Amino acid sequence: MSTVPAEPSSIEQWEVWKRKETPPAERVRDGLWSVPVPIPHNPLRYTNTYLSVADDGVLVVDPGWFATETWDALVAGLAVAGAQVSDVVGVVVTHMHADHHGLSARLKQESGAWIAMHPAERDALPSSMRETVESSWDHDWLTSCGVPAEIAAKLEFTPDTMQPFMDLAQPDFVLSDGDYVPHGDRTLRAVWTPGHTPGHICLHDEPKGVLLTGDHVLPRISPTIGMTIGDDDPLSSYISSLEKIGEYDSAEVLPAHEYRFRGIARRTVALVKHHQERCDEITQVLRDRGDCTTWEITERLTWSRGWENVRGLMRRTALAETGAHLQYMRKHGSVELIDGEVRLWRTGM
Repeated sequence: MSTVPAEPSSIEQWEVWKRKETPPAERVRDGLWSVPVPIPHNPLRYTNTYLSVADDGVLVVDPGWFATETWDALVAGLAVAGAQVSDVVGVVVTHMHADHHGLSARLKQESGAWIAMHPAERDALPSSMRETVESSWDHDWLTSCGVPAEIAAKLEFTPDTMQPFMDLAQPDFVLSDGDYVPHGDRTLRAVWTPGHTPGHICLHDEPKGVLLTGDHVLPRISPTIGMTIGDDDPLSSYISSLEKIGEYDSAEVLPAHEYRFRGIARRTVALVKHHQERCDEITQVLRDRGDCTTWEITERLTWSRGWENVRGLMRRTALAETGAHLQYMRKHGSVELIDGEVRLWRTGM
């Protein structure tokens, strides 16, 4: 769902984004470059990969999706910054989603670079949770949410669909909250911001006055906050992280999607309000309809494209988002869970 958008800090980047074009690679600060790399068949269109160029080599933040066209765009962006793949010494992953982490393994293989991420993200990688991922957890989750069998059969992950994600690279070392990235003058510091994923991190460079936010805070849309293995209350985690990152209001925000902006404190307030409004909408559905499954609630909520246009795996995402809001509301006593093979929810007030 869209929220009140942030004011862009790069009018040129914003104008290109509005035209649904891909902006060029550009220098954001001395030694810091933004390189848009495509996400095939995705409405987000591209990931903003960031390059930090120092005497000891190039650091790549979020190299992008595992596709040939993404790789080609990354290589071209390195060339614009006066570098090549062999100059890459490190890869920092804000989070494990494939549009950020997909190319990390290839980049490591071709350059010898190390890979770093937060320890909670390492632990949540599909390969780190192989026994769980290869069990019946997915079928059981869909069933417990009340997804009709014929729809669940189309949404359930299979070994073939999971294999590319099982192959996502493990990190060589981890970056905990407050750790500095071992690169250049070591001014890039990890800020742990769980919610979108358990180990999502932002990267703050105080001397350069920039904050790389990954998917944690985007200028126009709310990132997906859905139930995930590794965090049983991701919305609470996300709201706490928003309050934390809102303190970096003096920095220019460099997100992984869309365009650069300023005013992260104002943007975080808007995002918290958005999630509060979603909780209110869920309450209204339960008051109108009575006891409902997670699926029944999901298909009655407002979606920016309209529920009829939320298809395929996007329905899984919507279902996981609804589940995260219900879990948050349960924690705060505004809904109750009726346990059973298919769980039902009712208002708690």
